[in-house]
Amino acid sequence: MQTPEHVIILNEMVHDARIVRMNAPHFPSTIRKWMGDSVGRWDGDTLVVDTTNFTDKTRFRGATENLHVVERFTRVDAKTLLYRFTIEDAATWTKPWTGEYTWPATDEHLYEYACHEGNYALGNILRGARLKETK
Repeated sequence: MQTPEHVIILNEMVHDARIVRMNAPHFPSTIRKWMGDSVGRWDGDTLVVDTTNFTDKTRFRGATENLHVVERFTRVDAKTLLYRFTIEDAATWTKPWTGEYTWPATDEHLYEYACHEGNYALGNILRGARLKETK
């Protein structure tokens, strides 16, 4: 969801909603949030989200509360979004590192993220999907 002042990114896994404040300064470092303090701006057609001020409980790959994440969301074409991120925490990694991947649009159903350990119905779900594919 997007307004002139905010972008909200809903993550299906755990249903976290990130509120990105647009064109705003970061909160003081004494204000720490579970998902950090996300501030966004537009760089041409790219949404740049700069996130700092994580808590010491937000342990991304062993990072500390000084984790700094910069994300870039760029529409490549009508059906593709390029997601690029840079991760930095001098106490965890010797230098910043970057990754990227594309998010293709789909008309398929989006299913809720769930842990399937011990889910005995999963076999039947997959058998039903294979049967549907044969028609």
